[in-house]
Amino acid sequence: MVKKPFSNQAFSKAKILLVEDDPNLSLVVRDYLEMQDYQTELCRDGESGLKEFTANRYDLIILDVMMPKKDGFSLAEDIRKFDEITPIIFLTAKSMREDKVKGFQVGCDDYITKPFSTEELSLRINAVLKRCQNNQNENEESHTQKKFTLGKFIFDYENMILIEGGKEVSLTRKESSLLRILCIYKNKLLTRETALKAVWGSDDYFIGRSMDVFISKLRRYLKSDPRITITNVHGIGFKLEISGEEEV
Repeated sequence: MVKKPFSNQAFSKAKILLVEDDPNLSLVVRDYLEMQDYQTELCRDGESGLKEFTANRYDLIILDVMMPKKDGFSLAEDIRKFDEITPIIFLTAKSMREDKVKGFQVGCDDYITKPFSTEELSLRINAVLKRCQNNQNENEESHTQKKFTLGKFIFDYENMILIEGGKEVSLTRKESSLLRILCIYKNKLLTRETALKAVWGSDDYFIGRSMDVFISKLRRYLKSDPRITITNVHGIGFKLEISGEEEV
């Protein structure tokens, strides 16, 4: 079950889970966050961090990468198995590009390299919270939406039809559901896991192979408008984009 990450409180009242094993840095960061009026819980290793997160609701998670018992990447992967929404920021002494790529692959929202200033930390926290809340509000509005404009197409989800001028193409229920979630995530990365669970209710490997076939069908339906692309982000997911359209 995905937990709703934000309350109606201001960002300064947000609940933050800090998982950092360095005794000095962890206390400095926690004290600073509490001075900024964030409710902050500190854990010193990955296992206790996971236990704490599963027991309580948090608006933001700040993870060190190198920790005893369970490193930050493994902890983020475990969290993302049942929560795809709560934002994650990594704190790390590593500046290697490969480590940053891995961090984003496991589902982080931002990355801060040590040493960092408290001002940088505060700015990044506020930016992540604001971006994630805006995304949530957009998605809540989109989940009630029944019709979408895609280039020269009108997609009527309720009636499962794709309209181009006066021509209508009937879609199957699975095709409609998959196109709808692509529309909801338009211009954003839609992970394979999110799509599979939303449309099929499972992220089984073989169902994933079936989804690839449905993506190919959707591309064929939309190919008459070359501005529309469904890009395959290898091993991660898909991105529906319309060239020339201003991104909101």
